[in-house]
Amino acid sequence: MDSQLVEMCMESATESLYAVEAWRRQRRTLEMMPSHLAEALLHRLLRCRLLFPSLLEVFKFCVDRIDLRGESYVDAEWMAYIGGFEHLHSLNLSDCNKINSSAIWAITGMTNLKELDLSRCSKISDAGVRHLTAIPSLEKLWIPETGVTADGVILLTSLTNLSLLDLGGLPVSDSALCNLKVLRKLQHLDIWGSEVSNKGASHLKWFLKLSSLNLAWTKVTMLPGLPSLACLNMSNCTIHSIFEGEGYKALLTKLILSGATIKDVSEAFLHLETSSLSHLDLSNSSLNSFCFLPYMRMISDLDLSGTSAGDGSVEHIAFVGQNLRHLNLSRTKLSSAGLGTLAGFVPNLETLLLSYTAIDDSAIPFMSIMPLLKYINMSGTNIRGISNEMDSDPNCISSLSGLSCLEHLESLDLEETRIKDSALAPLLSFRKLSHLFLRSGSLADTTLHQLSSITSLVTLGIRDGVLTNTGLDVFNPPPPMKILDLRGCWLMTEDALLSFQQRHPQIEVRHDLLSIALVKRLSVSSPLSQATPRAKLYKNKKGGSSTSPLRSNRDSFLDQRLKYTNEELLAMRFDSASISSDNVVQIPDELANDG
Repeated sequence: MDSQLVEMCMESATESLYAVEAWRRQRRTLEMMPSHLAEALLHRLLRCRLLFPSLLEVFKFCVDRIDLRGESYVDAEWMAYIGGFEHLHSLNLSDCNKINSSAIWAITGMTNLKELDLSRCSKISDAGVRHLTAIPSLEKLWIPETGVTADGVILLTSLTNLSLLDLGGLPVSDSALCNLKVLRKLQHLDIWGSEVSNKGASHLKWFLKLSSLNLAWTKVTMLPGLPSLACLNMSNCTIHSIFEGEGYKALLTKLILSGATIKDVSEAFLHLETSSLSHLDLSNSSLNSFCFLPYMRMISDLDLSGTSAGDGSVEHIAFVGQNLRHLNLSRTKLSSAGLGTLAGFVPNLETLLLSYTAIDDSAIPFMSIMPLLKYINMSGTNIRGISNEMDSDPNCISSLSGLSCLEHLESLDLEETRIKDSALAPLLSFRKLSHLFLRSGSLADTTLHQLSSITSLVTLGIRDGVLTNTGLDVFNPPPPMKILDLRGCWLMTEDALLSFQQRHPQIEVRHDLLSIALVKRLSVSSPLSQATPRAKLYKNKKGGSSTSPLRSNRDSFLDQRLKYTNEELLAMRFDSASISSDNVVQIPDELANDG
């Protein structure tokens, strides 16, 4: 089916509450709608704030997946209708804070439900778990950060089809974990922040199919041999030895030790088969030596951010550089000289994260000999964008021109650097650059003018700049653009931002003023106010108010300027003018004339 035609139909069907009322009566036609189209229509209604509980009934025979995550108004009434979805396969209610244990009763007995996400539904207690035991078809269950206790966890032993169980943040005890060993199909277990100790961890050997385990923020210091384990997370744990020695070495492919305290690095990795490890996260850990890296030749993802790694550690990283695809050295002691040592040893590197390091413009030539780089983050560094010492020199060359040979570069982050408009010119020749992030008080309207020539841009961030309404009015965004982030550009007004949105509805504009405006609109367009749509339609037909339920009622908000006197407002206006005059950069004649 033609995707453009489908999009037009979806747009027409979700145009307004009246449009919904026009087609909701065609129940037989809706029941025959393919599930993927029905699901797309349901979630579009949700995004447009046009979905209400009784409307769910229209979809109960054609939708097998429902995602209501984060919708704070979803309550027991919604659950009553969802309980009638005979073919429902997956239900996501994470962060729905009105869902409680009694609301869960409505979905008990569902025979096809395999995936249920109740993450951070804090009102779910052990009573809710009792209702869940009446859904024996469940294969994946998420109940982290709920009100479930260790006794409630033990009740889950009847759900013998579970292959994934997330109990993160719950007070799972050693005895509760021991009871769960009857779940022989379990492949993924998440018990971060639990009360499990080494004693409880010893029972993990009964989970013969366990491939992924999260023990972050627990008291576990050592694990028994787990032959099937491929992914292990022991972040923020104190580690003596990851596995106890019984002549067997674990074949992990992914190991996360972020924030961990490692007593002895040689002991910690002693019983780990390092030849199979491809992902290693040591960010913010206590390690100060990385001499073990040369024994991990298969690593493709390495995260050393927030560690003591510096120029002296680079030689160890170089040993595993051949297979490296993603390298994170943010917030380390690395300098430009260290990066120079690494260059030439990472021919396949695609992601290089160097934020908040001591690198400067002299590091850019070293990046140019990493031919496959796609994502570079140099935010918070000493990058200035110029090769000369004096940026006032009219012959100065932009250091960013050194990146022009990176044919695959897609994302460049230069936030919180001292980059200026004049240094951005080389970016215009980057054919694949789709995501660019800038944040500097030195960026003005000329930035927008220049960057409009990057025809591949999808995301553009120019934060904390001195951009004006004039610059935005004449900005001609590239056709692919989807996101324009202007947060912190305080010289712009809400009217100018809204006007730009109207001219370019396909672009999501991010700005502090628009965030405030959105809160205002949402506060008066909650689905709760649409619970009786027929009554509203009847009222409108009788000559009552015809205001759209999605339209903002600005009269219900106070103008914050009322807090100030005329004299205070004038003083603030003059203060703003003096500040802006110190930072404004002269815009091109073309912009000035159009303005």
